[in-house]
Amino acid sequence: MKSTSNYKEKDHFLGTTTTFLLIFCITCVALITYTNNMPFQPSKHNSTQRGKNPIKFLSKKILYPIFPTTYIAHFLHMSFAEIETCDLFKGRWIPDADGPLYTNYSCTTIPTLKNCFLHGRKDADFLHWRWKPDKCELPRFSAQIFLRILRGKKMAFIGDSLARNQMESLLCLLSTEETPKLIERDADNRFTIWEFPKHNFTLTVYWSAFLVTATEIVINGTGTGNFDLHLDTPDPKWSEKLPSIDYAIFNSGQWHLRGNYLHEGGNVVGCVYCHDPNITNFGPGLALRRSFRAAFKAINDCKKCNKIVTFLRTFSPSHFEHGEWNTGGRCNRTRLIELDEVDRARPDWEYRNIQVKEAEAARSVGKERGNEFGVIDVTEMMLTRVDGHPGAYWIDNWTTGYKDCVHWCMPGPVDTWNELLLEMVKRQNKISS
Repeated sequence: MKSTSNYKEKDHFLGTTTTFLLIFCITCVALITYTNNMPFQPSKHNSTQRGKNPIKFLSKKILYPIFPTTYIAHFLHMSFAEIETCDLFKGRWIPDADGPLYTNYSCTTIPTLKNCFLHGRKDADFLHWRWKPDKCELPRFSAQIFLRILRGKKMAFIGDSLARNQMESLLCLLSTEETPKLIERDADNRFTIWEFPKHNFTLTVYWSAFLVTATEIVINGTGTGNFDLHLDTPDPKWSEKLPSIDYAIFNSGQWHLRGNYLHEGGNVVGCVYCHDPNITNFGPGLALRRSFRAAFKAINDCKKCNKIVTFLRTFSPSHFEHGEWNTGGRCNRTRLIELDEVDRARPDWEYRNIQVKEAEAARSVGKERGNEFGVIDVTEMMLTRVDGHPGAYWIDNWTTGYKDCVHWCMPGPVDTWNELLLEMVKRQNKISS
């Protein structure tokens, strides 16, 4: 049986919010009036303090900006609905003096392959950026709020190793509030369950690179790295667990960019990057589309499930330069790039659009069945984060020549995904920021 939450949020209604803002505004006006009628006393401590720019008090009018009445007035003219529906995914990265909420020392669960500083990375500028939506703010992650909202719930990350990367980031962020307890882990670290006992919150990851049933093609006893994909059969490793899941976060992508064979109804219907003249080569797009369609259909068709909140986390781009992963490609930049520097000929946006369309179609069906679907749209923002991958800093022995330009350092840009996840959960629960 799926657990239920006893968390209730009482202060998110428009009336309560408006009352609070009115009181706050009156208080600010009173403070402004009082301040500007005070005799002006220039302080002898007006010089630079702790590295801040010096302030010159030319007249007492300089005191006005201390109280942001312009912003208050602007905020009062915004409806509660406008704040809730602000597009979180259109924006830019801006400098962040605060940096991450955890370090590779404070979080003991960081996997060694994403612990970039452990393996010799020296630069830290990539940690000092935060995502700023164009028309609102993305709040800093709060482990206390996250665990309070999701008390008694079960959350599952379902997808490839980037799903695990996001789960591991969330684990570190939540450990600032409560130490997690490892409940179960398989030998390959592809299935893991963590529990936060004080909040009765369970965090799980199911490794399912294609979301559908996949069998590796073996030739002469050796795995080829290519797969037979059964596009109409969800992977039972996660689909059989759906009745126990409250929140599901899906992703998939990179594994579809291989020489795979596509099956439906038990028959081969095409392939990806194959050279068989008797089989149609569809490319990755069709396989990606059908995989997500099958996954979302499994959720909407689940008769034993209660309401499931599903989030699609869109395609996360890799950043190999001067070659591919196995031909000397690398990612050794230490600073992000601007959007106008992104190569728009890359197929990443096509893959993102395919995923979003499938999520939107599933949302229409899900409304009738009590399921909710949302999109955590990270593709564009991550296209610029060429600075955030492990690169060479992922193993002790670098002589292999392989660089990791797919996964993300921890701490690093991947933590933003969970700030976005929390905001989406708050909106789904109708809780204002």
